[in-house]
Amino acid sequence: MADLDEAFALANAFAPEHLCLLLQEPWQHVGKVRNAGGIFLGERSFEVLGDYAAGPSHIMPTGGTARYASPVNVDDFRKIISLVGLNEAALRRIGPAAARLAEAEGLTGHAAAVRVRLESSEF
Repeated sequence: MADLDEAFALANAFAPEHLCLLLQEPWQHVGKVRNAGGIFLGERSFEVLGDYAAGPSHIMPTGGTARYASPVNVDDFRKIISLVGLNEAALRRIGPAAARLAEAEGLTGHAAAVRVRLESSEF
């Protein structure tokens, strides 16, 4: 490695399950990490301790999945429900794009559902 910037670029591309920052001032570099399951700060904060005693979870994203996934955490055990509520102006603004995307995916019924509502005079 030429420097720490190159090292962090490589680490972020690799998206490790565990990333050990064995630096004199590891806290100063935490913000450079975008993709890692867990960051271990300094010589005394090594992975084994995080796995068994100091960390919240041993279930970490492996195989580079830290690019888009997190370690198992309390949010994984929460249930959420998405809400969608549009008025006429919003439907007219985003409806055509939704119909085009549905057509592109071959979901002609979805596209038709949008178009029928856009063409209706009952709004």
